[in-house]
Amino acid sequence: MTRALWIIQILLALVFLFAGGTKLVMSVAEMNAGGAMPLPGPFLRFIGVAEIAGALGLILPGALHIRPGLTPLAAAGLTIIMIGATVITAMTMSATIALLPFTVLLLTVLVAYARWRVHPLA
Repeated sequence: MTRALWIIQILLALVFLFAGGTKLVMSVAEMNAGGAMPLPGPFLRFIGVAEIAGALGLILPGALHIRPGLTPLAAAGLTIIMIGATVITAMTMSATIALLPFTVLLLTVLVAYARWRVHPLA
């Protein structure tokens, strides 16, 4: 179970590093093109920074053995972000497309719960 959790954490970290980096690199006009993310620019930048911080929080505490209790908190914070992403995707696109952020949401919930209760990092 611990190996599976680490694999999920690494994959989630890669997803959130990519998503957060994209939000920081792209212009606001590019992100809002096509109505995909109808959100204000500063808020999109904030979410990008939060995604990158969350990605680092999924990996670094356990890898460095410094404050391992931050990993479930990072996963919980990313869960909140993914709730918003799922709702916005369902509202602006379709429920079928919203299954992707919903799947990531379920994985963040799994990591948060498992690292908090089932297999906490020592």
